Amino acid sequence: MLVKFIRQFCIILFVTFLGELLHLLIPLPIPASVYGLVLMLLALQSGLVKVEHVKETAVFLIEIMPVMFIPAGAGLLESWGTLQPIWLPVCIITAATTVLVMAVTGRVTQAIIRTQKKNKEGKQA
Repeated sequence: MLVKFIRQFCIILFVTFLGELLHLLIPLPIPASVYGLVLMLLALQSGLVKVEHVKETAVFLIEIMPVMFIPAGAGLLESWGTLQPIWLPVCIITAATTVLVMAVTGRVTQAIIRTQKKNKEGKQA
């Protein structure tokens, strides 16, 4: 069981490493994590990596994700002197973009579900 988690974690780390390499090689203002996510998406879509190869470790990493925000939150608290004059605009922008991202994500998800249902109905007919 432990070997399975280590292997899955190594696959995720390797894709993350490739994302870091792409970030160094391609001079675009795109974070390395985005390159890694796109690479993982392509690997999953192409079948190069199967969901079963990374599922348990991915679920674990998603479950502990809130813990990863603690250092960032502590850094914000330490920067309160700098943020104090602009806290209201930052809060408004954060709330607005959160709602926007949730709405767009919901619409895209609904569109994908509708498309999949149409494809299933078309194949059954």
